[in-house]
Amino acid sequence: MIEIKETTERVILFAVSERDGDDTAQSLDELEELVETAGGITLAKVIQNLEHQNPGTYIGKGKIEELKQLIWELDATGVVCDDELSPAQLRNLESMLETKVMDRTMVILDIFAAHAMTSEGKIQVELAQLRYRAARLVGLRNSLSRLGGGIGTRGPGEKKLEMDRRLIHQRIGQLKQELEAVKRHREVARQQRNKNHTTVAAIVGYTNAGKSTLLNKLTNAGILAENKLFATLDPTTRMMKLDSGEEILFTDTVGFIRKLPHHLVDAFRSTLEEAKYCDILIHVVDSSNPMMDTQMHVVYDTLQKLGVEDKISITLFNKKDCVQNEVVLRDFKADYIVHISAKTGEGLDDFKRLLEQILREQKIYIQKTYTYAEAYKIQLIRKYGQLLEENYTENGIEVTAFVPPEIFRQIETKENMNKFFDKT
Repeated sequence: MIEIKETTERVILFAVSERDGDDTAQSLDELEELVETAGGITLAKVIQNLEHQNPGTYIGKGKIEELKQLIWELDATGVVCDDELSPAQLRNLESMLETKVMDRTMVILDIFAAHAMTSEGKIQVELAQLRYRAARLVGLRNSLSRLGGGIGTRGPGEKKLEMDRRLIHQRIGQLKQELEAVKRHREVARQQRNKNHTTVAAIVGYTNAGKSTLLNKLTNAGILAENKLFATLDPTTRMMKLDSGEEILFTDTVGFIRKLPHHLVDAFRSTLEEAKYCDILIHVVDSSNPMMDTQMHVVYDTLQKLGVEDKISITLFNKKDCVQNEVVLRDFKADYIVHISAKTGEGLDDFKRLLEQILREQKIYIQKTYTYAEAYKIQLIRKYGQLLEENYTENGIEVTAFVPPEIFRQIETKENMNKFFDKT
């Protein structure tokens, strides 16, 4: 029996630091975690101080020679650049280093490809990969031209580069159509939630901040939660019932990361836009990470690019159990802040009470007596609002409750009620 084993990549990481005091070293540390998640091993890290990246080779010739020597000494199978390389840089480095050259985007796309489980996730990942490869196709000169064999087909024919581009763009077109169908399905589901007046909370945050652990703790979702970057990729939606009886729909989104490839942002736009249409934005932050402020900036910058604004936002400073030194945790962009540990459950009761408070503040308080002929209104109040008290008297039903503004308008007049029931 022939046993086939997957080769473990042994790589050297390299980057360019363009100014003193930047976060290039921390970014390489994060790249090391990405490589580990992808199944590789980091042997060394190389940083070159340059005013600007070399447009042809990214790093200088002297550093290339140093990198080449290091590859031979450490028996590395490849190198990984912390930035996205241009096609020319990629080709030149492979020629000069005589080894496999990858960049940060390649590693992230590889992780996404391995972790995508749903059909939607696989479509999005393939689309991102094809867009990335389409910009990096390298022609193999006339040696790979297809020669014709009849009148009108003589000559160089269609080069392999052109054929590959044509096939890739055809596949991209197919995937776009499939994603449009997914987008329409999401819009229908969103309209149904609006029709049912369901409150939607989108969980966003830097990768490995603890979003999946939080969702599991709140809703028993049972999704994978590991201490790895992008351990879970496919978005998950689950319902949680508060002590008041009200329900909230939680939607987990893909984790953000610095230098997130624009191919991924475009491909996952339909998924990420769940944050755009939510009622409450829940930002999970790893408070034990020394680069916490940078990670928060990355999240807010990505949300801004997606057009997510004017949302009620709650920042959850997670991993409270892992914080060793007392640090001041602030987020001036958040409406509310709660310190929690999604792993131990500490602080989650405070978080749930805050959610109930927010939902109550969005509702209208009513204290009214309805006639028995209007008893059908009580059903709507019970379904979409929070019924605090209900007493049956000779004059009718005395009700004390909080109801959404839309329902309050519907129960004001019988004419409006008839219109409401016609719609539902």
